[in-house]
Amino acid sequence: MYFSNCFEWFIFIVCLSPIWGTLLFHAWEASIKPRLVPRDQITDMADALVARHGAFARYQAWIEEDYAWRRGDMVRQGVWRRVRRELRRRG
Repeated sequence: MYFSNCFEWFIFIVCLSPIWGTLLFHAWEASIKPRLVPRDQITDMADALVARHGAFARYQAWIEEDYAWRRGDMVRQGVWRRVRRELRRRG
């Protein structure tokens, strides 16, 4: 047997835990947490961008998303991505 005793399994799990922890953290920060922002708030942000920037609202949302990406704020980046999708949906 390759992993015949519990100690070898324990070492195997301990060695892989940082990898799985990193993947789960990234999934939480980049995908799940931005979806917890209410749709009404996303719609309000899109309305404010359209009121302030008019035809350039999508470009401004892209700038904000890029700014969040450069600062390493994955949650904020995900929120602005949702705002851009809302603006794209509106046409």
